[in-house]
Amino acid sequence: MMMPRDTDMAAPLYYPGATTLGIRGKDSVVIAAEKRFAYGYFVMSKQARKVFKISNNVGAACAGVVADMQNMIKEVTAVVNLYRLEQGVEPSVKTVAKILSWNLFGNRYFPYFMETIVGGIDSQGPHVIVLDPLGSMIEDDYAVVGTGAEVAVGVIENLYRKDMSATEIRDLAAKAIKASIARDAGSGNGIDLLLYTQKGLEAEESITV
Repeated sequence: MMMPRDTDMAAPLYYPGATTLGIRGKDSVVIAAEKRFAYGYFVMSKQARKVFKISNNVGAACAGVVADMQNMIKEVTAVVNLYRLEQGVEPSVKTVAKILSWNLFGNRYFPYFMETIVGGIDSQGPHVIVLDPLGSMIEDDYAVVGTGAEVAVGVIENLYRKDMSATEIRDLAAKAIKASIARDAGSGNGIDLLLYTQKGLEAEESITV
């Protein structure tokens, strides 16, 4: 009896689970993500940080490999700090997103395994910008990435309005991720959330689910 060669046996391919989102309100932005870091059905951590403050008016939330997230956010934050020192002004949300986009595109041959949502508020108003692993930028009223995206975006699409207040988008973000946690095995163990208003970073929360 001929046994199959190693090359004939396809190994299962696992992707890190996540539910990460950003929502733009009338005069505010929320970015949030759950805390579970899992490969397939194996939970590697229940306290993974996927939401990051980049400046007092801009943050980012990611889905993918946590090591890639941490490394990329450190690089972007360093460039943003240098920009602030050289220019004497806070970078806009789109400027921060472009810095991230340049870094992602510059590593396109050895890409970062992550999808990113940049959210914040500046003189032009609130912004939510989603970036793929190669640095493509798309701005929208809301964005959801990760394995639990289908469940979360269904909740948001049903309840979202453009004139929502800061409290309303915060509650909507929490509701959408809770729904995803209930259905997606790769998402769970609580929610990290950043809320930006015209005053800057209004709230930084960790919600138990």
